[in-house]
Amino acid sequence: MKKTFIALLRGINVGGQKKIKMAELRETLTRTGLENVQTYIQSGNVIFESSEGNLKSLENSIRETILKDFGFEVPTLVISGNDIKEILEANPFADKEEENKLYYVLLKKAPEKDLVTQFEEVNYPNEDFQVTEKCVYLMCKKGYGNAKLNNNLIEQKLKVEATTRNHKTMQKLLEMTQQG
Repeated sequence: MKKTFIALLRGINVGGQKKIKMAELRETLTRTGLENVQTYIQSGNVIFESSEGNLKSLENSIRETILKDFGFEVPTLVISGNDIKEILEANPFADKEEENKLYYVLLKKAPEKDLVTQFEEVNYPNEDFQVTEKCVYLMCKKGYGNAKLNNNLIEQKLKVEATTRNHKTMQKLLEMTQQG
């Protein structure tokens, strides 16, 4: 049975690096056997259907295909629409009016508890965060572009691969997984 998934590609089409045209990406991934491949904006959000249910297998297949067809390594995280729904519903900042300052740092695996404890002791002015097994919720009061707490710092502190999306993108990805 086919299920709908989202592949989040980290670091493509950012600052002129790792350029991939979305039409070419859709075509490449369709050739690998993924179905109904759609993309959302240029920053590596891919919605697709597959009868393969193993997330790690899907991640590896997509990563290897991009390496082969485009010539560079792209960290890839595959999640289900239900994962996105759960992450959005568990948002500790949901009562805040500033959704445009809310970001989700999606984690490839659960961080080690002692690393989370150390990380939670750090205070960043104008930035609130909460760490869960799947996500670091970020409230960046001065905007993500000015935030000290960014994807690279979180990966470094928690020693886990991650990719960041804003609230609007997360809502749109959920909506796209529920269509059809």
